[in-house]
Amino acid sequence: MSTSSDRQYKHNSRSLNKSINRLQREDGGSPRRSRAGSRAFQSPVSYEDAYNYALSVAFLHYLLQPRKKRKEYVTVPKAPTRVHTYTQNIGELVKEFIPTGSTSGKEVKLPHSFSGWLEKRMGHVVRGTEKLQGFSDPNLKRSFAEAYTSFTEASFRKSLDKDRKLEPLILIFYSSASRAQGRGKAPDDHTWKILVDRHLALFVRLILSIFREHGTDKDKPELMSKLQTLEQKLLRNDENLSIDSGQSGGEHKTIEVDIPHSYQVKDMHMVQIVGKIFGRTNSQLQSDVDVNRNIWTEESALKDLKAYQHRLDSNMDGALRRQDFDVNESFEEWKAGERQHLTSLMLDVLKVRPDLSKTVTSFEKPLPVRPTSIFSEDQAFADLAKMINNPDSAGPGGDPSFSLSSLSFDDNSSIRSVDEPNYTFIPPDPRSFYKMILQNAMTFDQLHADSEEFVPLSHQSLELLNELSTYWRIPQFTRHVTFLEVAVRKFLDQELRGDELDGCFDFVKAPPPEPKKLPYIQLFTATLPEIDPSKWALVDFTMYQQILNALHDALLRDVYDVLMHCYEPKAPSVGVTMVLLMNHVYPDPVFSEREEDLEEFAKTLTEGLKQQAEQVYHGFLEKEVPQAKEDWDFSHVVNLGRAVTKLCTRIKKKYSRNPKIMGVSPFAVLVQTVFPSFEEDAKALIETIVIAAKERGEEVNVVDGFDLYRELVELRKIHVEFLPGMPFAFHIESVLEEFVWRWIGEAETRMTQFVEEAIKQDQFQVRTNHPGNIPTDAERHSVSIIDIFQLFNQTVDQIFQLEWDDDVHHSKFMTALAKAFAAGIGRYCEIVEGKFAKEMDRQTAQELAAAQRTTQERFMQMAKDAWNTKDGIEPFQFYPESFVKLNNIEYAMQSLDKLEKAMNVEGCADVLRTKEGPKQYRKPDKYVFTIKVVEAEDIKACDPNGYSDPYVVLVDEYQKRLAKTRVVSRTLNPRWDESVDVTVTGPVNVIATLWDYDTFGDHDFVGRTSLKLDPVHFSDYLPREFWLDLDTQGRLLIRVSMEGEKDDIQFHFGKAFRHLKRTERDMVRKITDKLTTVINASLSHEALKTLLSRGIAASIGNMWKTRKTVAPPVTQADVENALQALFNYFDENFAIMKQTLTEATMMAVMTRLWKEVLMAIEGLLVPPLSDKLSTQKPLTQVELDVVYKWLDMLFEFFHAKDEDGEVLGVPAEVLKSPKWHELASLNFWYFDPTETLIRTSERMVAATQQRAQQQVQQASRQSAPATFGPTFNSGAGAFGSMGTIRRGKSIMMSRNLGTMKRAKEEKRKEAQADPSDDMILRILRMRPEAAGYLRERHRQKERMAASQAAAAIVRQSITQGFNAGAYGNNSGKGSYGNLPRR
Repeated sequence: MSTSSDRQYKHNSRSLNKSINRLQREDGGSPRRSRAGSRAFQSPVSYEDAYNYALSVAFLHYLLQPRKKRKEYVTVPKAPTRVHTYTQNIGELVKEFIPTGSTSGKEVKLPHSFSGWLEKRMGHVVRGTEKLQGFSDPNLKRSFAEAYTSFTEASFRKSLDKDRKLEPLILIFYSSASRAQGRGKAPDDHTWKILVDRHLALFVRLILSIFREHGTDKDKPELMSKLQTLEQKLLRNDENLSIDSGQSGGEHKTIEVDIPHSYQVKDMHMVQIVGKIFGRTNSQLQSDVDVNRNIWTEESALKDLKAYQHRLDSNMDGALRRQDFDVNESFEEWKAGERQHLTSLMLDVLKVRPDLSKTVTSFEKPLPVRPTSIFSEDQAFADLAKMINNPDSAGPGGDPSFSLSSLSFDDNSSIRSVDEPNYTFIPPDPRSFYKMILQNAMTFDQLHADSEEFVPLSHQSLELLNELSTYWRIPQFTRHVTFLEVAVRKFLDQELRGDELDGCFDFVKAPPPEPKKLPYIQLFTATLPEIDPSKWALVDFTMYQQILNALHDALLRDVYDVLMHCYEPKAPSVGVTMVLLMNHVYPDPVFSEREEDLEEFAKTLTEGLKQQAEQVYHGFLEKEVPQAKEDWDFSHVVNLGRAVTKLCTRIKKKYSRNPKIMGVSPFAVLVQTVFPSFEEDAKALIETIVIAAKERGEEVNVVDGFDLYRELVELRKIHVEFLPGMPFAFHIESVLEEFVWRWIGEAETRMTQFVEEAIKQDQFQVRTNHPGNIPTDAERHSVSIIDIFQLFNQTVDQIFQLEWDDDVHHSKFMTALAKAFAAGIGRYCEIVEGKFAKEMDRQTAQELAAAQRTTQERFMQMAKDAWNTKDGIEPFQFYPESFVKLNNIEYAMQSLDKLEKAMNVEGCADVLRTKEGPKQYRKPDKYVFTIKVVEAEDIKACDPNGYSDPYVVLVDEYQKRLAKTRVVSRTLNPRWDESVDVTVTGPVNVIATLWDYDTFGDHDFVGRTSLKLDPVHFSDYLPREFWLDLDTQGRLLIRVSMEGEKDDIQFHFGKAFRHLKRTERDMVRKITDKLTTVINASLSHEALKTLLSRGIAASIGNMWKTRKTVAPPVTQADVENALQALFNYFDENFAIMKQTLTEATMMAVMTRLWKEVLMAIEGLLVPPLSDKLSTQKPLTQVELDVVYKWLDMLFEFFHAKDEDGEVLGVPAEVLKSPKWHELASLNFWYFDPTETLIRTSERMVAATQQRAQQQVQQASRQSAPATFGPTFNSGAGAFGSMGTIRRGKSIMMSRNLGTMKRAKEEKRKEAQADPSDDMILRILRMRPEAAGYLRERHRQKERMAASQAAAAIVRQSITQGFNAGAYGNNSGKGSYGNLPRR
């Protein structure tokens, strides 16, 4: 359309400002009015007129339908002899009726698939399955079979597919039929040639049927007419092709005759449809048909069509004219298509009434002239809008030269021969009549719908409307626009719902189902979007614009009305309204919108939503919060917050797919309006409630505080998302932090009590659902430890569920919980280990029996046991519940490690360090001393067998027992390796007393020593070793380290892991102690001497018998038999353990036993490390070989490979410990001369000193901080009197299983990278000539330890200084604001 018309009519819709003002004036409480404005579209058509014209077209449809046929059996007279009128020259006939080209030079081509269609139908004829009548004659089947053979030849098929001409088919069929019928006939017999003409006529009829079946008849009307004429030409003497020629030889035959019209309404399908729509009974319909039967004739229909064609060609009123279109090309395209369809309509009339083609009538009356064009007064709209659009493609056109003369009309006949003053079937204003009938049809279909699914028009209504559009020449675009006009009017009058109107739009935008026969309407299958608006009539374009504008105003009014209730519980949905706007109004190119109008509507809508949000919040406030302040509590704030949150959640979910409606977000308006008010009210309520509770001396419930926090956090999330520039009214975490600390305090108070109660209720039995099955590792823990860690996890989950949004607070909470967990685990370990010790230290059956003996019997039995040895050793009867306790400790370590990861201990510690920055050193209030009782040597023998069974008791200066070690049997050089933590606030004197354990009577005193633990002396936090001389005989080795008691989450976890690890170690030692006696007895000097003495005694006997002077050596079998009793003892005990212990604890027990074995082997080879000479004598070569054979046998026993080589015991990397490597290397130095050993030791010492100096120099190159210096004013000189410094395990190194594993691996690597000369010194203790070197070496080690201590202090100070600088550079929340959570 033109640019000027576009400017003129772009904003022809009613102004939205007026609509908005009207919305504001409307009373919100009044009943909902019709969506239509004050002016409704009035139809100028009367009901009766619409009915009469619809009835006339329905009756015409009945007249033009192909008549039904029936068979009649009649007697006919003998036909007279006919003159041979068969076809003489088929070629001339084909040239006359089959066009090889048109006057325009365009050759008629068959469709590409025609050969396949023809072959299929001819096959039906040959097989006798053809549905068309008249194809059952045997002679006919022979002709078709002959032709079928010719058509299917490859050469002919190829030629036909290439040329696609009809003439070869006609000629080949004629030739084939001639051969088939003339075969066997006399030369002078020409009667069969009549059958050839008949068969060729049937072949032409078959071709016509194929064209109609595939819709080709519409594209080739001239060819169809010629073929029909050819078919009639081939008939002779009015023969009917439906007559079965097989009966022609007798006096009777069956013929098919047309059934005449009954003119009864019951036979008129479309008339009945009209009656249903207009509410007429069949009797009324019959009366109206009978009255107008002589008027509503085929001849009247033909005259209407001729008159319409004349007006169309003459650009007269009564048909669409050039001025009704904005683009001339659109009119010409439409006009060409109309000619073609008018011709087809006239042919349909002539098929029914062929006699009308020869009728010539002259009338003097003028043509009926309409007052305006086809659209009557609607043409006024055509002057309101014109737009210019280039047509995308040319529409279907007809041949202008093809006129009624080709249908045998007289060329001299004039259009003035039409006599009637008005049309018979076409109303004066077809568009208005069509709209009236369409409206009634839609109303009828709504009232009589067959299903709940909405269908705008039923199939019957569509049939009637298609027929009306065909004879009234209603264009397809007019039909679509008129349909939407009626639908929108019904929607405005509230006769249609929004979803039904959406269905109406889809109805004109979706392709309709294609009928069997397409009506003669241009673009009948085209949808509304597929027809370019530039090709519409102007009145349709203008009307469509008015429809969209009226609908747009009504939909905006609906949007406003609906959204004013959107915050209500059962708010109506605006979805259908928005679907209509977004899918059908705004995307339509015909619709024009003004941005300023939409912005004004958005402002009005926003103000209305704000008022509704304020009303809703005030309603919440009145409902949830009492009027009296004395009645306020946190539940009221929680309920108010929940009401707001629930409303926000509901609105957000409701509008999640389309957050904004017409540029306004109901959710954002709600948040912007309600949240500031709620936040201020919540802050005031909380402060008032807390103050009132304190004045009453009460505390607000913790659970209420948690519930309040959750609600406030949810609201804050919404606040942050939709109010990013406005901070929340108050810091929620600071206000409610007190409740979390109260809850943690209550958890700490209940922790110990819960642990004790869990242990009390536990029977420490294996949990199994099937007693007959072997329990799995997961079932070998008891309920107490499971319940305790469930409590731990539930406690942590409670904090995590809060999702506390302050990382510093969260880290402090986790630290406090870690402290409580460490206390609970420490208490659990204490109680369980006590129970375990009682079970393991119980008296055996022999001991109980011995207790019943008299004193004399006891001494006699002791003497007997001292001189006699048992052949077999009974295994210790372990209790299953004892092993379950050990399993519980192992389960606790695994669970604690998972808990440490879940609590993100590293992240919490980093957050607190970053937040608090470098702390000024503050003297700790408490210190933790770790005292490890390592070993003793050369202690006093207290038993008649020359040994003692020593254990150590540690007490403080107030005689308070601190710890007690296990009993080591039959030794003067015991080794305990047991640790205890002592928490002090200042210096403390620790007294160590050694006792000899006696089964009966009092325990014997062995010796005593003491050590002062002063935190000042351990200010460097480095571990030290002390050799303490006993007041009687021998000395005791104690290792001491100190750590400050820290309120640090890593420290608390390290403390908990240390509790568990020490408890596990002590319990494992309790188990292995029951086997250590047998191990020490089997791997003792006495056992070695017994083995060799047996060999010597046997050798002497053999030498005396055989008179040989050389004794045979000890055999391998003798060596193996010496340990057979020990292996049997191990197997029996392992079998008992495997019934209850888990795989992990079993591995721990076997690993500890292996360590005891290595210590026993070590005791055979060398004495303990000391600066004094030892009374132990070195082994001979034979004895050394036996000991190493024993070591290999024990290694294979513990490694335990099966026949397939799979390791069932302890892995080789565990067995090959540093101690094993030391023993393996001992063989190289054992028999070296003393001087060689001393030189080797000196080289090792020199290498060690060099590495130490390099480390000191490397540390000195680093810049020390300004605060460098000893903290407690203790110089390096003090280290010499404080014992030897050794690497120790700190609590921080034990905070999880990973750190403990890494520490153990580092220790192993250090042992391999830094070989020690300790073994050489132990060998030298058995060499009297090395006494002086041993003393000098001991003093040298003390000096080296002091130097290492000083270097360690330097490294520690430098590290702290650099860390302080690093902390100083990290400020602000950015460094800890992203604390990883669970």
